[in-house]
Amino acid sequence: MTNLIRDIDAATITKAVYELFIEANTCLGDDVRASLEQALLKEASAIGRGVLSQILDNARIARQEALPICQDTGLAVVFVELGQDVRITGGDLRAAVEEGVRRAYEAGCLRKSVCDPLSRENTQDNTPAVIHFNIIPGNSLAITAMPKGGGSENMSRAAMLTPSAGIEGIKKFVLDTVSLAGANPCPPIIVGLGIGGSLEAACLLAKKALLRPVGTPHPTDQRLAGLEKELEEAINTLGIGPGGLGGQVTALAVHADMMPCHIASLPVAVNIQCHVARHVRKIL
Repeated sequence: MTNLIRDIDAATITKAVYELFIEANTCLGDDVRASLEQALLKEASAIGRGVLSQILDNARIARQEALPICQDTGLAVVFVELGQDVRITGGDLRAAVEEGVRRAYEAGCLRKSVCDPLSRENTQDNTPAVIHFNIIPGNSLAITAMPKGGGSENMSRAAMLTPSAGIEGIKKFVLDTVSLAGANPCPPIIVGLGIGGSLEAACLLAKKALLRPVGTPHPTDQRLAGLEKELEEAINTLGIGPGGLGGQVTALAVHADMMPCHIASLPVAVNIQCHVARHVRKIL
């Protein structure tokens, strides 16, 4: 049965993006909060428990007062899943998303953190956003807002390993990346791991892996689910701890995803997420 073409007005998209970025920046997700509460029970260090308690208190106050969870309200990353039977009316899809970001950061008094890479001149409205479009079957439109802070993004890395590096090379790259990051990405962290594809595909896999509910193992590949568990345990022996002040809980989770790659390559990317893991999804 053929889906009917469905019209969605650009103004509706702008409003949805606006609401998503306000919510993402002020309301920490239930999955993240639950993971932090579990970390508080597991952490042996008194200093580490103190840091985790402050993180949870901060999230509670931000939600109650509708204030930003963190002063770094992020680069606006947006994932758009566009049904092939959707027609955008009344404007341009990309422009509608950008306008939603612009309004959210203005009206929500969210810090504008986007600048020209060379002159460092601020764009003054947190645009342009980084928008990833994906065409899907059907006539729905799903939008995920992901404000991504600079501290954790700066500690992320990608590498083109040789196939001979294998699984052990991947593990070493992840652990080296987290060790080099130390306290900089505001631990406890969530580690997104992308394996395969090409250089840019591995980076996108790592980023999208962070959208999974915290601590949820890979749903279809038991090899990846086992790798996630092994890496999380290994990272939590590094002693970096909450806030980088020492302790047992450096990572809340490792989320991995994978796709086939060229026979001559083994692309690997690690996208580190701080404890303020902000992402909200809405289907129009």
